[in-house]
Amino acid sequence: MSIEPVFTAVAVGFEVLGAGAMVIGFVIAVVLGIRSLTRGDGGKAAFLVLRTTLGSAILLGLEVLVAADLIRTITSKPSLEDALILGLIVLIRTLLSMSIQIEIEGVLPWRRALLTSGGQLLGEAVARDRRRSASGRTDAD
Repeated sequence: MSIEPVFTAVAVGFEVLGAGAMVIGFVIAVVLGIRSLTRGDGGKAAFLVLRTTLGSAILLGLEVLVAADLIRTITSKPSLEDALILGLIVLIRTLLSMSIQIEIEGVLPWRRALLTSGGQLLGEAVARDRRRSASGRTDAD
């Protein structure tokens, strides 16, 4: 019994998950954008919510698709051509991910690391949580 069909099915499952993350993320982004508009936050705020949420969903989907490609390559018969194709796919998806992340955050990833520390990010998350708790809002609001 060959194990290759099992891993092929797992890779297809990851591909479905990656595509699903993007589709569900799109729906969530649209809903959040509409909610922002109906709250009266304005078009610019609604667009930023839509853009950030959709970009995050695309990033998640791309990461899952890279995992699917890795699983598919591991289970196939090793060849130089397969390795080069995988490398090219991972390179393209990595560049896409970086460009989307730069678009969302407005700063290069290595510059962001110089500008913020892990402690600062943690402190900002705690401060946001305290503000929401004090105002009675939750993440679902």
